[in-house]
Amino acid sequence: MTTAQLVTPSFTSNIHKFTVQQYHLMHEAGVFAVGDRYELINGEIREMSPIGIKHAVCVTKTTRFFQITLGDRALVWAQNPILLGDYSQPQPDLAILKWRDDFYASALPTPEDILLVIEVADSTIAYDRDVKMPLYSANGIPEMWLFDVNQQIIEGYTQPSASGYKRMQRYEQGDTLSLLAFPEVVFNWEALL
Repeated sequence: MTTAQLVTPSFTSNIHKFTVQQYHLMHEAGVFAVGDRYELINGEIREMSPIGIKHAVCVTKTTRFFQITLGDRALVWAQNPILLGDYSQPQPDLAILKWRDDFYASALPTPEDILLVIEVADSTIAYDRDVKMPLYSANGIPEMWLFDVNQQIIEGYTQPSASGYKRMQRYEQGDTLSLLAFPEVVFNWEALL
């Protein structure tokens, strides 16, 4: 009698992780078509979802609100890349950055520059919560907000750690919010959603 042995192949040895530098070289070489939306997450090139109307309106409204409210105290970085180590260059919907006179022309913002990251989700809530949020936390971004435009809820995450944000606050219609970096700036939920 013979016994069967289960062989589990190791697929991890066949996975190639791209660096940010390789990702940039691919852009420069024309690997991606003009208008394609990709981001680099943990060495993997991920196609980004198309932007729906609810998503676009929320990002525009929130961008305008923070530009007016924060003025020259911070930069509002809308749907632009940030640099998180050698293997990640996500494109959050919004990032509130420390003010720099060069508007980050010399280098992309890194975790030390980022005060708040905002992801707006109409169809990507699981991806934003399960993939991007842990990445932001592991890189020490102090605060992350997740807007669920379908449920009309804002989830605020603080106290980053390698295993995820330790604190979550849920905001609904009628609630007030403030940023960790600017606690004196208090505003209503309705200003954003």
